[in-house]
Amino acid sequence: MTIHPFRIDIPQADLDDLHDRLDRTRWPAEIPGSGWSYGVPVDYLRELAEHWRHRYDWRAAEARLNAWPQFTTVIDGARVHFAHVRSPEPDAVPLILTHGWPGSIVEFLDVVGPLTDPVAHGGDAADAFHVVVPGIPGFGFSGPTTESGWEAGRVADAWAELMTRLGYERFGAQGGDWGAGISRELGRAHPGRVTGVHLNLLPGAQATTEPTPEELAPLSPAERERTLESWRSWTTWMSDASAYAAVHATRPQTLAYGLTDSPVGQLAWIIEKFREWTDSRELPEEAVGRDLLLTNVMVHWLTGTANSAARIYYERAHTTTGRLARPTEPSTVPTALALFPAEIQIPLRHRAARTDNVVRWTEYDRGGHFPALEEPDLLVADVRAFFRTLR
Repeated sequence: MTIHPFRIDIPQADLDDLHDRLDRTRWPAEIPGSGWSYGVPVDYLRELAEHWRHRYDWRAAEARLNAWPQFTTVIDGARVHFAHVRSPEPDAVPLILTHGWPGSIVEFLDVVGPLTDPVAHGGDAADAFHVVVPGIPGFGFSGPTTESGWEAGRVADAWAELMTRLGYERFGAQGGDWGAGISRELGRAHPGRVTGVHLNLLPGAQATTEPTPEELAPLSPAERERTLESWRSWTTWMSDASAYAAVHATRPQTLAYGLTDSPVGQLAWIIEKFREWTDSRELPEEAVGRDLLLTNVMVHWLTGTANSAARIYYERAHTTTGRLARPTEPSTVPTALALFPAEIQIPLRHRAARTDNVVRWTEYDRGGHFPALEEPDLLVADVRAFFRTLR
């Protein structure tokens, strides 16, 4: 039950080691003119690594993260690192924000301030939240984990215990990617405590099998087209962009040697996803600032958690029975979905209705898989609007 204050303080020796490894990178060959078709281009990654080595300032990023009050506690055998930022407004609603892969608590750097202190950011005091930002066990300063079994349902139970330790009996939840799965399970398993679940990805609501005529027949023309689009998007992802997930779900240990030993390897593995999953035309920094991207990579690199973070995919793939099994009945908790156009999964309303109590569905014209980083103002406004109806 003990909660310990925590401050990020990376030894200079670790930064010196990073710089030495960057200086000694062995660069692979590539097919000239192949662009991004085979993966991250060498010229682009060289330039980004050069920026990382000579211009990026970790100490500035460290200071920005340390502006949040941070703590650690042990829950179910795992160390959980979290930020707990209380609002100056006494009637603020407790809200837990959960990141995904390849993200970290860095995802929420631009949204915590407006959520906790809306008045200071041009908003209404009635929309204030007490914000808790934990690292998923195995990720960043919540890792590495030392035992198996940390799938979404177990993390959700840990979050319920964390909020109990902080004195919050009732609270809201928000997340995307793995954070969406965890937030939904939190509401499903603890409906008496979770007031609402706000998601920017709805797990399982996309078309993963070819729609049948029987499924399409009762749908509106627009929903039929969206269903076919969802299926086309899913098949493209499975055939051309799902290799990382397959490796994570089957052989994360083997992959981890390269990512833990080579900073450029870790950089490439993460930066590719920010290029593919954000609302960018060509380069990921068109959607998320370059230094913010590198700060997220640094959290993975400095903590040596490439392996334990990837294992969440393995645990999901191998969860069938016993203590890890989760209920399959629909969630009864009021749920909101903020849908951004570059999201990698296209959810369907008629499928979402089978699993979730969706009371708010909002589609935006810009943004992607990481809206807290790409479009923080849109995400904050949507979170405020949803929970305003539940206060």
